[in-house]
Parts: sequence; C-alpha cells; structure tokens
Amino acid sequence: MTLTAPPRTPLGGVTPAPLEPRKQRRRGGAGPATRTLVSAVDLRRHRRLYFLVLGLALTVFALVFLFPMYWMVISALKAPAEYARSTPTFVPESFHPDTYATAWTNMRIAKYFTNTVFYALGGWLISLLFDIGVAYALSKLKPVFGKVILGAILASLMLPASALLVPAYKTVIDLPLLHINLLNTPWALWLPAVANAFNIYVLKRFIDQIPDDLLDAASIDGAGKLRQLWSIILPLSRPVLGVVSIFIIVAMWKDFLWPLLVLQDPESQTLSVALSRLSNTSQVPPTEFMAGLAIASVPMIVVFLIFQRSIIGGLSAGSMKG
Repeated sequence: MTLTAPPRTPLGGVTPAPLEPRKQRRRGGAGPATRTLVSAVDLRRHRRLYFLVLGLALTVFALVFLFPMYWMVISALKAPAEYARSTPTFVPESFHPDTYATAWTNMRIAKYFTNTVFYALGGWLISLLFDIGVAYALSKLKPVFGKVILGAILASLMLPASALLVPAYKTVIDLPLLHINLLNTPWALWLPAVANAFNIYVLKRFIDQIPDDLLDAASIDGAGKLRQLWSIILPLSRPVLGVVSIFIIVAMWKDFLWPLLVLQDPESQTLSVALSRLSNTSQVPPTEFMAGLAIASVPMIVVFLIFQRSIIGGLSAGSMKG
C-alpha cells in the first residue's frame, strides 16, 4: 500500500484538504408550520364537508348584508304602482332609472350632500388633532395621573351612546364657561365627536410600540416634544392614522340621532336627517326616497371597498415588535 504525502505550500506548510459541505437533511416542511383553525390533516380528511360549510356561511352572510342593498337599489327602479303592491317583485317589471335624477333634483340631495361632506371633513380634522395629542401625551409624556385618565377614558366605552345624549345636549345648548348656544352650528357635531375613547386607545397602543430610543436621540439633537411628534411620531403612525380617519369619517357620515337633535334648521341638516324628514312628507314618492337612500350609501361603500385592506393592516400594525 502506497502512502502519498499531502501537498505542501511554498512556505513548507501543509495545505488542508477541502472540507466537504455538510448535507443538510430536509425536514417535513420548507418553513415553520403555520397554525390554523383547521389542521391540514382534518382538511384533507373532511375536505368536502369543510367547503360545504364555508360556502353555506358565505351565502348566508351575503344574503344578510347584500340583499337589503339590492332591495334598495331595485326599489328605486320600479314604478310607484309596482312598488306599492302587496306582493313584492324581486326583479322590476319596468325599469325607471330616471328616478335617481329626479330624486337628486327634487330632494335637493346635492345641498345636503355638501353639508354632510363639510361636517365629516371638519370633524375628521378636529378629531384627529385632539386624539393624536391625547394619545401622544398618555403614551410618551407620562403625565401625572395618566393611568387614571386612561382608565376613565376606557370606562366611557362601557356607557351606551344613548345614555350620553341628554348631558351632551345640555352642554351644547349652553356651553360651560362661555354660555354659547351651538345648535344649528357645525360645532354641535364636531365637539362631541372629538372625545372618542376608542380612537384614542387605538392611537395610544400604536404609539406605545414606537421605541423611546428614537425620541431620546431626537431630544439629544435638540428636538422638543412637538418636534418629536411632528417629525417622528406622525410619519411612523401613518397606517393607524389612515384607519382612525376612516372610522371618524364613516361615523360622522352615518350618524343620525345626534344630528337630528342639534340640527333643527333644514338648511343645515345632514343627508341622513334630511332624507328622514322628507320621507314623512307626502311630496316625495317612496321610489324617490329609496333612490335618495341609495345615493347616500354610495360614498361609504366606495370608501370601504378602496380601504378595506388598509383597515385590517392598520389595526394589526404595531401589534408586534420586531
């Protein structure tokens, strides 16, 4: 048996033999297992039953949520005589799309639509400024009795909205200290909408996830508290700000009971209040009223369809660190 010496380098050293790469044994999956409500084994075993139950649930939810919208749209397309029948028709016998144009003109929807947009945008701006300030103060400034204040804010979520109507109305008709009557003014809608405990809590939980090291570094560079809020907190909070903005606008748009109490002047009413008032008069046919309801629901449906992913993503953003 002949032995061969290992090759030597020019300096007399021995060149080490190349190491063979380790063979990595593949495990069952390419990545970490994902935990789901139904395991993969049960899904393969009861696949038909699973999809049957899923399809049935989707069908029931679609009927519950979509059928009222469908009925509202087709009711406006019917003739008044067909709409008044005791036996309903699910498909109009004759289509009258001009009912929408007539309702837009006769019910002055453009006027009330403009009022509602103005109230929604103004309430969004004021509410966002107030809620961000409160959430930032409770999260990063650590005020005295901050936990007590947060507890009181969260406790207000336990009260039904109807229980606050009388105190809020008495406040609006005689504003404390200033003694100003805010009825039939935008401030009657904006001021009560500002104090929203849910939006403050969502913003605070998101701001809690922002590392204090960023604020400490900005403080060393000479940035004050307002500068930190403007340059660090707000840019990092864009996802949750988008979600809270959608919540505020939708709440202002669809609110009915409070605007009905504080906006008694017909010229200053929102679209929902004006439609309710016009429905009680004999001058508006029921088909035109249904057309007005359909027109009023379009903006919020469009907003939801466009921002539905942002709503889920913004609420989950900041829930995990890393």
